[in-house]
Amino acid sequence: MLAAAGAGLPEGVAAEPASKQPVAPLTDAETSAAVASVDAAEVGISGGLPRPAWWDFTMPPATLATLLIILPYSVILAAVGLIESLMTLTLVDELTDTRGSSNRECLGQGVANVACGFFGGMGGCAMIGQSLINVKAGGRRRLSGITAAVALLVFILFLAPLIEAVPMAALVGVMLMVVIGTFEWTTLQTWRRIPRADVLIMLVVAAYTVFMHDLATAVVLGVALSALVFAWNKSKHLIADTQIDEHGSKIYQLHGVLFFGSVTRFRDLFSPQDDPEDVVIDFYFSRVYDQSGLEAINALAERYQKLGKRLHLRHLSEDCRRLLDKAGELVEVNISEDPHYHVATERRG
Repeated sequence: MLAAAGAGLPEGVAAEPASKQPVAPLTDAETSAAVASVDAAEVGISGGLPRPAWWDFTMPPATLATLLIILPYSVILAAVGLIESLMTLTLVDELTDTRGSSNRECLGQGVANVACGFFGGMGGCAMIGQSLINVKAGGRRRLSGITAAVALLVFILFLAPLIEAVPMAALVGVMLMVVIGTFEWTTLQTWRRIPRADVLIMLVVAAYTVFMHDLATAVVLGVALSALVFAWNKSKHLIADTQIDEHGSKIYQLHGVLFFGSVTRFRDLFSPQDDPEDVVIDFYFSRVYDQSGLEAINALAERYQKLGKRLHLRHLSEDCRRLLDKAGELVEVNISEDPHYHVATERRG
């Protein structure tokens, strides 16, 4: 049995029974034999300094057809790279109690990948595992990232034979430890406390990534689901406080946002048949976000107009006023002039 186990070992490496403890380290001869047994053509990582791509390859024609071929893949790779880089930036900010610039990160990554493509290299992005190890080892400044890049360059140019001799099982173990150290285990304790919709979105995104092997689409799917959940929750939080002022006008004080998801609730808040001749909608605590909100206001104004009653809008924000100005004849309501408030102060001599 021992002979069968040692049959596949390279020359100079002998199999020993497990009962012999402790296991002695490899000798120089065994190390050399292990390195020599690696087929560099299959698993080699050695390389050279970058060269312009047009020196070694025939460049494709710069036409629209070529662009249409590479555009879908470039968009997917750019999306995945940006997503992982921004996730890494967020993680590092949390660990170091700092705030990085996402705009600078995206711009720098884009410029670097474009320049890398001219030299025939592969695109890259920030790596969560490597960044986490770097931060936990004490790296805080640019020098830590430069050191990691230079070390990787040295491995590829000069130390490739030694790295190629590392067993794949050892690399798998390293990556497994990185995953264990990166995963937020505390989130498992909060699943019962967070909304079920958030848990469902996380499970859907994780399952889609694992089974479809498409992180970019999974993120888009998660964003779409989150947007729908957000719209649904916001649509339920549009309310109105009503009161009659000294002039006999009924004032609806809105709270919440008026958009496509809350149009039905907005319509149900009003009862034109029972309201007095003059009605005021106060938007001091509310905002109008889209065309659906404008159409809802216009439809409400028509209901009051058919009954011979007046509808006024008050305390519209600047963005709401711009929406009404762009709508033009779509919305016909009376916008009341907002009252001006002054803060009274006491000056003591």
